[in-house]
Amino acid sequence: GETHTVDLKPGGSQLPVTNENREEYVSLYVDEVLNRGVTEKFDAFAKGFLLLIGGGGALHIFRPQEVERLVCGTPHLDFKALERAAKYEGYNGSEDVIKWLWNTVHSYGIEDQKHFLKFLSGSDRSPIGGLVKLPILIQRAGSDTNRLPTAHTCFNTLLLPQYSSEQKLKERLTLAIQNAVGFGLQ
Repeated sequence: GETHTVDLKPGGSQLPVTNENREEYVSLYVDEVLNRGVTEKFDAFAKGFLLLIGGGGALHIFRPQEVERLVCGTPHLDFKALERAAKYEGYNGSEDVIKWLWNTVHSYGIEDQKHFLKFLSGSDRSPIGGLVKLPILIQRAGSDTNRLPTAHTCFNTLLLPQYSSEQKLKERLTLAIQNAVGFGLQ
């Protein structure tokens, strides 16, 4: 990334921050980061959002919870629905390793389920319509190995080796999802 200098007020880059002006500096800095600095991005989001719902006039028919669902996705993560919607390549869906995968995912607490979802899709949120609307592919990635499973988040594809035991799958998958960083900001 590049470093950009932004005057928080006229001539501000030439002024030192002192005890006398630090409250003003913090106030101007917070305004820049949270308001002015995101104006272009927020305006683009608002334009797209209003286009999606058919213009600003339709917005008043939604309750706040419905607008939140449109923006953030479904809060409930139904992994049974994701399992039903999954497609397979190199597997047919009835192999032990696939049963172990879903047993493991269903046994996770909500935080590890979110980690799994982020590892697989790049987002820990459900799309509108629920996880059944998330097209995922579980692809065979060779025979038993000590390698971790990997994912192509752009394609919602999990590359899953054919592990020899459920315990090994759980250890490898858990290690992968809990240590994945991804491309987004944390």
